[in-house]
Amino acid sequence: MTGPLVPFREIVLKVHSRCDLACDHCYVYEAADQTWRDQPRAISDQVISRTARRLAEHAGKHRLPSVTVILHGGEPLLAGPARLRRVCEELTAALAPVTDLDLRVHTNGVLLGPRYLDLFEEFGVRVGISLDGDRAANDRHRRFADGRSSHPQVLAAVALLQQPRYRPLFLGLLCTVDLANDPVAVHDALTALDPPRIDYLLPHATWQTPPPRPGGAATPYADWLLAVFDRWDAQGRTVPVRLFESVLSTLGGGPSLTESLGLAPADIVVVETDGSLEQVDSLKSAYEGAAGTGFSVFRDDFDAVAAHPGVRARQSGLDGVGDQCRGCPVVRSCGGGHYTHRYRAGHGFANPSVYCPDLLALIHGIEARTPAPDLPDLAQLSSSARDLNRLLLVRLHTALGGRAGPRWARIWELTTALDGAGLDTALSGPYARTWLLDTLEALEAGRPDAVARAARLAAYTVTAAVRDGAELTLPVPWSDGRLQLPALGELRLPGPRAAGVAEVAVAEGAFTVRAAGAEHRVAHPALPGPTWRPLGRAGGLALDDLDPYRDCFGVPLAPALGAHEAARWGSRVAAALARLGPALVPGALTTVTPLAGDGPAVVGRHGFGALGLPLGLVGDALEAALVRGGRAARLRALLDVEDLYAMDGAWQHPSPWGPLPVSRLLSETCEGIALASFDRDPGALPGLGRALDALERAPELTVTGRRLVQSLRQEWEEVPRAGAHR
Repeated sequence: MTGPLVPFREIVLKVHSRCDLACDHCYVYEAADQTWRDQPRAISDQVISRTARRLAEHAGKHRLPSVTVILHGGEPLLAGPARLRRVCEELTAALAPVTDLDLRVHTNGVLLGPRYLDLFEEFGVRVGISLDGDRAANDRHRRFADGRSSHPQVLAAVALLQQPRYRPLFLGLLCTVDLANDPVAVHDALTALDPPRIDYLLPHATWQTPPPRPGGAATPYADWLLAVFDRWDAQGRTVPVRLFESVLSTLGGGPSLTESLGLAPADIVVVETDGSLEQVDSLKSAYEGAAGTGFSVFRDDFDAVAAHPGVRARQSGLDGVGDQCRGCPVVRSCGGGHYTHRYRAGHGFANPSVYCPDLLALIHGIEARTPAPDLPDLAQLSSSARDLNRLLLVRLHTALGGRAGPRWARIWELTTALDGAGLDTALSGPYARTWLLDTLEALEAGRPDAVARAARLAAYTVTAAVRDGAELTLPVPWSDGRLQLPALGELRLPGPRAAGVAEVAVAEGAFTVRAAGAEHRVAHPALPGPTWRPLGRAGGLALDDLDPYRDCFGVPLAPALGAHEAARWGSRVAAALARLGPALVPGALTTVTPLAGDGPAVVGRHGFGALGLPLGLVGDALEAALVRGGRAARLRALLDVEDLYAMDGAWQHPSPWGPLPVSRLLSETCEGIALASFDRDPGALPGLGRALDALERAPELTVTGRRLVQSLRQEWEEVPRAGAHR
């Protein structure tokens, strides 16, 4: 693997190498690796201090905002309160000046009592406890060496953690799945203890030592976990379950929440009681020495371990899984499964998980049980766009602080006093987003024109007041001999001055501008006047060649049009829209802006409903551009409020347009289906069907993205029956 090292943010510190239970499913003592026998029983003062120093160096070098240290074993409480205090003191002293320290302990709970909890309270050590369910389930594996049950002691430990004093220390319960246990009874027993979180863990297994599958069942572990999921869901999901939440997160385009699933790079290192530095502990299930690196805190820093080939292999994301996994539709959620579970002698770890059928069934089962909500309609998309602009405006006001002076204070006061439909309309314009984002960027960069950019809010406030019929007077900046009012039009201000601040008075839907020693009254903003040019409209679309923030298409704009040229262009657009009919141009398209040349139409980078339309397009080309643009505008609006895919570019999918990333494949398919409806071109339909096939297999799609593809499939199936305009 190439690329920068991934620093360790989680350190498993073995403070004791022995255990007071004899769990027969323990990967440390019962699996292939038996190196625990050579480890000192307890961690020494020298290992503690050297580990603390190495970790502080690592956190400082990589500027880590926090690190997590998990006190582990064996059974960590066997180290005793005095040794654990030494560990906590050394780590806190070394790391407090460098980063935040998150201390945790993972215990079987047998020894947990007030003397430990008082210590943990002092240092903020949070406690996770292993418990496999009710007494019958827990005693199946978690017993003392003489066969006695550990269940009563564990329940007593949990009861202590439920006390108000200690409850903030309670991290949760970890449960290893056993098919012999009733899944609903296990879940009910755990939830009855009111834990902050439950972790269900598949028992460690490899292709050399596969997990039992009673009766040859194909997916018994998925069946077990889905029974738990159904119970969890029926109970209102009151207790977080990390495995389920991780799958739901990745299905929605979010990150994995557990090391055992997903493609996130591993950032865990283990420090044994002798100071040796090892890979993740579960590798001991694979073969003798699988976790070893040859490094030690006495000789090596953590970066040396981070560069180890075994560690790097677990940090390579999609490149770190085998070919079979790379093409699987659930690989983003599964990630190939737990790294240890992929091991096969002679083939290493480049294999699917030994639990592959179960993981596939589990993820599909959770997805089927969690259907995506209906896609937002146009009204919801418009409302979301407006709400986002309002949030950005508040962020702008906060970022300005006291830097903008009394003029900004006056503008803000009048703007917030309006707060009606007119302001919503003004802020819904597609170029409001461009202005807000550009101004925030200017503020963050400390550019000297940032405050002047922010003052454009006054122009939006005037537009809002005109729409609402409100009365107000406020200063509005103008430049290049023009006063531009968003969504209304432009007033030319003749005279020698190129820029300044005008006083604009609004009353009863009209406004008066005093600037450069002259007064200009616009009694009817929708009508042109000697110095006033309103925005044109065509078929319900605004024709905007005036807004100074319209340059958001990534291609050259056409120069501002003269009144006659704008009218001719508007007539062409209106005629094309009339021929197409309303059903073929989705209402997500609100504004068209002229671009130079006769290239393709382009959706605006920011805002809702903006389409850059080249001036040179006429006839069929203009109509096709409007059809594609309408569909592209809707998709862009959807992407503003929904995660349709993740890891765009990680895969190249076959398509009629050549290999494409999922974003391009989705947009080309959306627009292609719209064009097929427009043209009734049967020749395009097979290719679009293959594109939909590829999308339905795409691992990148979220549940919402799949819902969109379902709607496209339905639309594609109806194309031959669509009433085309020709």
